[in-house]
Amino acid sequence: MRAVGIRAFGGPERLEMMSVDVPEPAPGEVLVKLAYAGVNFVDVYMRRGDYARAAGPGGDLPMILGREASGEVVKTGSGVSDFKAGDRVAWCITQGTYAEYAVAPAWRLVPVPPDVPLDVACALQLQGTTAHYLATATFPIRAGDVVLVHSGAGGVGQLLIQIGKASGATVIATAGTDAKAQIARARGADHVIVYTRDDFASRVREMTGGRGCHVVYDAVGAQTIEKSIAVCRRRGLVVLYGGASGAVTSVSPQLLAEAGSLFFTRPHLGDYMQDAVEVRQRTGDVLAAWRDGRLKVAIDRVFPLDGAREAHRLIEGRQTTGKLLLKTIA
Repeated sequence: MRAVGIRAFGGPERLEMMSVDVPEPAPGEVLVKLAYAGVNFVDVYMRRGDYARAAGPGGDLPMILGREASGEVVKTGSGVSDFKAGDRVAWCITQGTYAEYAVAPAWRLVPVPPDVPLDVACALQLQGTTAHYLATATFPIRAGDVVLVHSGAGGVGQLLIQIGKASGATVIATAGTDAKAQIARARGADHVIVYTRDDFASRVREMTGGRGCHVVYDAVGAQTIEKSIAVCRRRGLVVLYGGASGAVTSVSPQLLAEAGSLFFTRPHLGDYMQDAVEVRQRTGDVLAAWRDGRLKVAIDRVFPLDGAREAHRLIEGRQTTGKLLLKTIA
């Protein structure tokens, strides 16, 4: 089968088309013929080797990239009773989805209802469940909260805005251009700050009467984290869930104390999708919200499998306004 992977860590040019054997499902696993694979910033981290010292697949080369997909079940390993050949499924947090076929643990899969297109099902896996856990578990947004969402035109950002507004919060978003600001407003943001033109910290303090936000969702990282801390209100929470501008290597506890006894967290999706019950509950909520119109997902562009390099250049250059997908079917 065709697959896209790397033999050495580095830039997008390291991505190459490979010919590898179709994997066989082990006990408890499912083999899926993929329709779509999602492109996410975690794939950039994996490609660059940022996770090379981490436990798990972060340092194993050669490596097939990709951590989410949708498609149709081809074959099941022993002990699998929830799925059968022909079932439409989607999943995330399993390495190796930039390919025509992939195996995944059955407990990570979710059934895709007939009225949900497979591109939408894929697009709502990592980004949809990330927005869901950030807004309902890491910090359960309530009516009256003031929420700051960085990268409001990004895939997760657009979903966080919608969930925040549905929860009754006042949502402030940041964006890099006027065009991206329009997207964030269209998703329901009450205020949008173009950070390349205005200082977002000054604007947020002005908008909140100096009190700041109850929660800040920051996926930008190095460029924004100090100001994110500065605009969080007393005993508020700063959630760092990505590093599009570079990794945050340290945060001073004293800074958190002086900023107002703040809480700070760097969560991972896997810790909020620990078992089949949590996976299906969280993903089920997201798919149900899309089906009844409460949640809109923006698919920016769909590339063929051999377009992975260009997809990586776009996402790494922060030139996206929604989800990037690879269509894995030739």
